[in-house]
Parts: sequence; structure tokens; C-alpha cells
Amino acid sequence: MTLDALKLDDQGLVAVIAQDAETGELRMMAYANEEAIRRTLETGWAYFFSRSRKQLWKKGETSGNTLAVRSVWVDCDGDTLIYMVDPSGPSCHTGADTCFFRRLDSSGDVVDGDREVAQPTLLRLERTLQERKASNAGKSYTKALLDGGPTKVDAKIREEAAELGQSLIDESDQRVAAEAGDLIYHMLVGMVLRNVSLRDLLAELSKRFGRSGHDEKRSR
Repeated sequence: MTLDALKLDDQGLVAVIAQDAETGELRMMAYANEEAIRRTLETGWAYFFSRSRKQLWKKGETSGNTLAVRSVWVDCDGDTLIYMVDPSGPSCHTGADTCFFRRLDSSGDVVDGDREVAQPTLLRLERTLQERKASNAGKSYTKALLDGGPTKVDAKIREEAAELGQSLIDESDQRVAAEAGDLIYHMLVGMVLRNVSLRDLLAELSKRFGRSGHDEKRSR
């Protein structure tokens, strides 16, 4: 196994970003040397190199919060890798799913809070809907939908699906995008109501790559 395409730094390391293969969420960043990369490729588990301890380590070896690696990607300069992973449990040592839950504001100060994390749009929406479901304070459209149960959410999904279908026939591209957004929003409300995660949905969709629609339907 050759790793000639990589440009290691003066310590023999490259930066590695672990990204959720289903959701696109960035989970963590660490460093790897050649041995860690080889071990990752050979075993399918995320290995890194600890700069402080000067030793190889497998993510989740003690905590159980492992990262199963689907593929390894190299950037254009060869000095950074992405591990596309299926995480088992939180990836941050703090217990958070992602290590990226602090941000810099416009003045350069760190804003540290549990309500905002660096997530793709659909994950952020799912997180907000879950918070609405768990909250007993105040009223909101989402909370009213959830409190109305499956029948109320079902009616809204059918209504929004019909509106999207009509927009495809005789409305602008902007209206199509808006109606599709309404449908996806209400679809996610229904999933949160049933405790079906976005990860479950994306995992189902990923099964359909390279598979005909007819074959997929026959397998149900």
C-alpha cells in the first residue's frame, strides 16, 4: 500500500476531518500519520495519531463511540483527508455529537452554547423540531401540529404534496422550491412525531444508489 499522494507535515502528519457519511455533519478533526491511515484503510475503523501522547489511537477504543469508515478522501493539495464515517455515539470528548459547537462572532469572541452547532440545514431543522416537541413553554405552529397527532400531520402532508404537484405544472421555479420546502418541513414534523430520525431516512435513500426503482419497490 503506497501513500505517495499525501503531503505529510514536518511531523509526518496530515489533518483528518471525520464527516458523517449519511447526514454530512462534521464530527471531529484530528491528525493521522501513515500508520494510522494504513490501519484505517485495512480495518475500516478510524485511527489517528495523538500529538501529545505520540502514539496511535483508535477512535472509541475506550468510550465505545467508534467511527466506522466508509471511504477516505484526499484534498487537492494532498495535506488533508476526510474520513466518511458512520458514527456510533457522540464524537466529542465532551459528550456532544460534534466537536464543532462553538463559533466565532464578528468581533472574534467565542460563542459557546448548546443550542447552536455546525450542522447542515436539515439536521438543524430536525434539532429545532425535536426541541419544539420536548418543550411545554409557549405556543408555536410546529407544537400545535405535533400535539394534533398523526391525523393532523397527515392532512398537512397531503395538502402540501398536492400544492407541490400543482406548482410543477404551472408555477415558477421559485414557487416549486418554496412548495417543496413546505412539504419537506411537514414531512420532518411527521418523522419527529414518530421518532424516525433524519439519519434513518438518509440511510434508506443511500440504499437506492445503483438500484432500479422497480427492484427497490419489489424488495419492500
